[in-house]
Amino acid sequence: MTQDHTPPQLRMLAPENFREKLSRRAIFKMGTAAAGLAIVVAACGGDDDASPSTDGAPDTTDGSPLASGDWSRVINAASGTLAMYTWGDYNDPELVGKQAEGALGVTMKVDYFNSNEDLITKLSTSGGSSGFDIVAPTGPYIPQMIEKGLIQKFDKTLIPNMVNVDQAYLAQGWDPTNDYSVCKNWGTTGFIWDSSVITRDMVTWADFFDACMDEATGMCSVLDTGPNLWGAWCWANGKDWNSTDAADLDACEAFLVDELAQHIKKFDSYPSTAIAEGAYSLSMAWNGDARQAFYRIIEAGGDPSVWKWAVGGPVTELWMDNYCIAAGAPNVEAAHAWINWECVPEISIQDLQYHGYHTGMRDMPDLISELAPDLDRGEIIFYSDSQVATMSTQEITSAIDRQVEMLNRMKAKAGA
Repeated sequence: MTQDHTPPQLRMLAPENFREKLSRRAIFKMGTAAAGLAIVVAACGGDDDASPSTDGAPDTTDGSPLASGDWSRVINAASGTLAMYTWGDYNDPELVGKQAEGALGVTMKVDYFNSNEDLITKLSTSGGSSGFDIVAPTGPYIPQMIEKGLIQKFDKTLIPNMVNVDQAYLAQGWDPTNDYSVCKNWGTTGFIWDSSVITRDMVTWADFFDACMDEATGMCSVLDTGPNLWGAWCWANGKDWNSTDAADLDACEAFLVDELAQHIKKFDSYPSTAIAEGAYSLSMAWNGDARQAFYRIIEAGGDPSVWKWAVGGPVTELWMDNYCIAAGAPNVEAAHAWINWECVPEISIQDLQYHGYHTGMRDMPDLISELAPDLDRGEIIFYSDSQVATMSTQEITSAIDRQVEMLNRMKAKAGA
């Protein structure tokens, strides 16, 4: 793979309108929206392996100073098993394996969900006994999770490294005081395609749908989440994906079920591995998983140069996933220790290099320059203010059940 050594600073600054986009759009709509979700049914904070920085630039783990000023690196010890329920391929395997055991003293068990609806259903039906310690919902879903008692408040004295998170990614509308959540990653949605099969330029969601029903028919995958499919139809047709307009919902369902479904090979929220195996020639994907596909294509002996990535246009999604602690978590101590550890700059950037999503750390350009100077395909991770201006955050509306029903009807029609 050709290394991209273009200085990333121009792309990775926290976009000025990021906070406005999330806070203005991503607030849970009470009233009818709450009714519409019927389908979704003692710690050791003082134990340090490295002292928090209070005066001057601290050393990194290899002894070299970071240029970014003071950073907190409190490492809280824990013990036992730490169970996390999260999105697929969302953490560096080394971090959730040997490194977590060595640094925190825990053995991790990680399970995966395909959508926020799946996560909420799992927690709702468990009656507080899901067995999970940490979950990673997308921001707009957090208010209903608080209301339903699915997540619990942090003991923020056990997460001192939260000061390392950029202010742009804190105090969002769904949790203004960060009592229940802290940014894990943020990103967007687009599509990746084999340009030896689809030789035309691909820019918009209309292009995606057209190619799925033409050159890529039977070799196309879409995300296994109703809101994203509804969103893509809206973005392709100049509609607001936070609308509850009945005529738009009917038109979308008619298209997805009667026209698109027969061309879909699989509903796959993590298509990178299957792409590398030759299963798809066009896939709807979150940006980090699309970036993973390029590496997996190389590992499988394929040619990554024929694969192209595009952020969906003219509008697409802006999302932020968050670390939360599940209600009834069996190992609350370890949950806090993990979240705190993930807010250490070196750990955060190690994770970023694996999963390919912006982790929300402050002074990100300096961190990348110091800790990951050879970062590859940064253009799939970092987005400019003008790019973020084309992105729209989901609102949880009374149409959420209908969006899930559309997905189920598509699956039945596709037989996938």
